[in-house]
Amino acid sequence: MKRIAVRGAEWNVFDEGAGEPLLFVHGFPLDHTMWQAQLPAFAPRRRVIAPDLRGFGASESRGETVTMEDFADDLAALLDAMQVQEPVVLCGLSMGGYIAFPFARKHTARLRSLVLCDTRAAADSPEAAANRWKVAEQVLAEGAEVVAPAMLPKLFGKRTVAEQPETVAAMRRVMAATKPAAIAAAQRGMAARSDSTALLPEIRVPTLVVVGAEDAIAPVEEMRSMAAAIPGAEFVVVPGAGHMAPLENPAAFNAALREFLARD
Repeated sequence: MKRIAVRGAEWNVFDEGAGEPLLFVHGFPLDHTMWQAQLPAFAPRRRVIAPDLRGFGASESRGETVTMEDFADDLAALLDAMQVQEPVVLCGLSMGGYIAFPFARKHTARLRSLVLCDTRAAADSPEAAANRWKVAEQVLAEGAEVVAPAMLPKLFGKRTVAEQPETVAAMRRVMAATKPAAIAAAQRGMAARSDSTALLPEIRVPTLVVVGAEDAIAPVEEMRSMAAAIPGAEFVVVPGAGHMAPLENPAAFNAALREFLARD
């Protein structure tokens, strides 16, 4: 892991391998370790970069609200700091996908191809946005531990819960260790995010859309529609997985990603 200064904060960044850069962007409220099955699998042939986003994991936090545009600009600044000049393959899950949309819009020249995992293009409904603000205040008042009971049942498929309890427990520990201020800032940012549906037909880079078959947050049919709206996008359903498809069924996810990268 490296410590890299990004826009006034120190970031914790996994950086290994050589070749074309592959940038993994984690979901909420997690850190780079959610990609634990992908980092060693792809580093032998690519330069694999997986940061802890601002405030998450071992990265420092700044700001009461961090928008998805802020995170996207952070990633561009990170690539500058790491002297990554060639376009990247950006692979983002859930909130990482929310960040991928403004990155694709604002930093188009830096994007070689796109992998959207278990995410949504639509903005929050007013009710969902209000709930994010409520959770933000609750976390600040009661601590990060209140997040896991509400989130974990939505993140994992039934098979994962039954057969991989250590995986669920590991993500619970990551959530509990996340800074309350970072959770609140990202919740407010996600509540304020714009609808990216109109952007989908404008995406002109090779795109892979991946979803867990049991995803309750970004359902299969919604993601199928997303893929259909992106010119030439490939669509893959990962069996036996929920919202955390790369972590729950890494063999199937990695196979799909390898095939996509081979054609990219």
